[in-house]
Amino acid sequence: MVIIMALVSGLMMSIGLIVSGMVNPLKVIGFLDLFGHFDPTLAFVMVGALGVAAIGYRLVGCSKPLLCESFDLPKKSKIDAPLILGAALFGIGWGLAGFCPAPAIVGLGLGLPKALLFVCAMLVGMFLARRWALRL
Repeated sequence: MVIIMALVSGLMMSIGLIVSGMVNPLKVIGFLDLFGHFDPTLAFVMVGALGVAAIGYRLVGCSKPLLCESFDLPKKSKIDAPLILGAALFGIGWGLAGFCPAPAIVGLGLGLPKALLFVCAMLVGMFLARRWALRL
């Protein structure tokens, strides 16, 4: 049952990313281009996502997951250098490529060549970040 729910959840998210335009790098870059050809439509997607996430976080304290024993929430609450560096790299990559991880993986499934390039670079970055973290 868990695998079926994961598949359904993944399909729903993928369809949402496609319908919203998050899989189109030009639309994402247009959203981030405040002083050029600014396209504010993705703001509605983000506000909707934040609303759903806010409701979900409020329910975490008074409910239990249906298919797991507990919610898997972050343990760290401290803002540190790795968090800031990771957020900065994420933002720079998103702005340059027009992809972030989930839309890139959906784009990979759609056969978008730019998504393949992004996912390969993302995997190399993940490997290097893990190697760097193990050295500390």
